Amino acid sequence: MTSLRAGQLTRRLTLQSLSTTLDSYGVLTPTWTNVMTVWADIQPLTGQERLSAAQLASEVTHQLTVRYSSLLADTRVVAGYRALYKGRIFNIHAALNEDESNVLVTLLASEGLTRG
Repeated sequence: MTSLRAGQLTRRLTLQSLSTTLDSYGVLTPTWTNVMTVWADIQPLTGQERLSAAQLASEVTHQLTVRYSSLLADTRVVAGYRALYKGRIFNIHAALNEDESNVLVTLLASEGLTRG
């Protein structure tokens, strides 16, 4: 998907970054902070059950396509984000600037396992 068609990005999702804050007891606690809210296309890629560390973990892999933003330019930073959509949490593993054209960014994400 290297070009946009009207109505292609129909899902509204919020991208969040992980930070730490001090709670009232002085303990560092992980906190998710909203980075931006974007329109996206969400496509499921695979679903699998796997045995991980002697526990059964369910993981579903998705491709989230969003419009390019300068906030998504640093792929190493974006790989630590997560996306929220209607109560679902997608952990982002990679951000791909399609054709390096600064038009669309494809986010490769997993659903089902959380990072905090």
